[in-house]
Amino acid sequence: MSEILDLAGIFVFALTGALMGVRKRLDVVGMAVLASMTALGGGIVRDLILNVRPAAFQSLGYVLVPLAATVIVAFWHPHVARVMPAIMILDAAGLGLFCAVGTEKALEYGLNPLHAALLGVTTAVGGGMLRDLLAGEIPTLLYDRQLYAVPAMVGSAVMAALYVYDLHGWPATLAAAVIAFVLRIAAMRYGWRAPLARGVRPDG
Repeated sequence: MSEILDLAGIFVFALTGALMGVRKRLDVVGMAVLASMTALGGGIVRDLILNVRPAAFQSLGYVLVPLAATVIVAFWHPHVARVMPAIMILDAAGLGLFCAVGTEKALEYGLNPLHAALLGVTTAVGGGMLRDLLAGEIPTLLYDRQLYAVPAMVGSAVMAALYVYDLHGWPATLAAAVIAFVLRIAAMRYGWRAPLARGVRPDG
């Protein structure tokens, strides 16, 4: 079940990466690269830091799912773009799942709660940061004007705190993921923004 949820999150992240490729007028190879980096980049960075074989290289599904998302976007991107609101909801769910699972894995490999939470955030937003860098955009992590990284930080912190109090397993993971998901959805619904430095006015 956990692998199915993982692949579902990868698929949604890959859709957003492939759509970025369409907006940047990249060919299908470029779209596939952005899709793969968005979906797998954060987890690969996490596993390399943990000095373990990245999960993306242990199952064929981790490679095929981003490619399938690329094909779907390449042929039907106008239709995919029209259902973007639904994709963003699924993206928020993937964000919550990845930050919780990433934090839990780091804790299981012996990291302290603070470092584990940082790796949880990396798992959730690292792929998007790589996508933005490759596409020539300001990474969301550095310009979190739509509260994307912040929900991941909160979810990772909750996961680490539950682990410290010896609350492990899927209930703790689900609780942390849901908190991050709800915060992200609320930010989209109510237009919450991260603050700028004092005296700096937002552009636009």
